Amino acid sequence: MFSLEYFKINKTISDKEEGRLLKNYLIELGISKRMLTDIKFDGGDLLINGEHVTVRYELREGDRLTILFPEEKVSEGLKPAAIPLDILFEDEHVLVLNKKPYIPSIPSREHPEHSIANGLLHHYAKQSVRLTVHLVNRLDRDTSGVMLVAKHRFAHSLLSKAQKKGEVKRTYRAMTHGMITQKEGTIRAKIARKGDSIIERMVNESGQEAVTHYTVRAVHTHLDMSDVSLILETGRTHQIRVHMQFLGHPLVGDTLYGGTSERIGRQALHSETLVFPHPITGESMTFSAPLPDDMTLLLQ
Repeated sequence: MFSLEYFKINKTISDKEEGRLLKNYLIELGISKRMLTDIKFDGGDLLINGEHVTVRYELREGDRLTILFPEEKVSEGLKPAAIPLDILFEDEHVLVLNKKPYIPSIPSREHPEHSIANGLLHHYAKQSVRLTVHLVNRLDRDTSGVMLVAKHRFAHSLLSKAQKKGEVKRTYRAMTHGMITQKEGTIRAKIARKGDSIIERMVNESGQEAVTHYTVRAVHTHLDMSDVSLILETGRTHQIRVHMQFLGHPLVGDTLYGGTSERIGRQALHSETLVFPHPITGESMTFSAPLPDDMTLLLQ
C-alpha cells in the first residue's frame, strides 16, 4: 500500500521486491513510460532514502521510495468559473459529483466558460492546489447524474486502465418512447459518425464496436413510455441515444435521435450509479444520484 500527496508517492520496499530494477517496479505500479519520461525531464524526481536515483537502481528491503511528479499544467484556454458543483465524494485522488442537466462537461464554442471543467478549476483554486481537469467519464450537456473525476494524472491513468478492463461500471436510467415488450436484452451495433456531422452518430457497420445492455423497469401504457435501466459495455459517443433509436424506442425529449420534447426539454437520460476501484487503495467505490425532478415528473 502506498499513499499519494498531490504530487508525491511514498512507498516502503518489502523483501519481495528485493533486487528488482526500479523501472520494472514503477511500471508495475501503473506508471507509464511516458510518465517516467515526464518525471525525468519535466521537474519530477525519483528518490531512495532521500537521495536521487535512476530507474536502473536495484531495490533493497526497507528502502523508502519517493516518486515526485511534475506539477500539473493547466491549459491556458481553460478558465476557472464559479459553477455550483454537487460533490458526492472527494479525497486527494478522485472526485465524484452529481452533474445537473443543461451544463456541458467541457467548454465548447457556445459555452466557453460555463462547464463542469471550469467549475472544477474554481473548486481546486479555493483549495489552493494547482490541479488541472481529468474527466474519467463525460456526460452530454443534457444528461444528468454521476461523474467521475481524477484529481491528478496518475489517478487518471490508473482509472483509464480500469475502464479498459471493464472495472468501471455505469448504470443509466432512461425514459423511452413506446412500450418495450422484451423485458431485457443486449444491443450490439457499431456506431459511426453520421455523414459530415460533428455531433450526430448512427448505427453503421463501418463504426466502432458498441454494446448496451438494457432492462425494462416498468412500462407505462397510459404514457406510451418505458422506464429502462441500461449498462454500457463500451463508451461510444451518444451510445445509449443511438442504440435506443436503433431499437425503435428513442429517448423521450431526444429530438436529435427521433424523440419529442413535449414532456421534457432534454433527453430523459440519467447516470444513476457508478462503481469503480479506487485508483490508490483498490477499494470498490459505489455512488448513486437520485432521479432529477424533470424525469420524476415524467412518471406522474
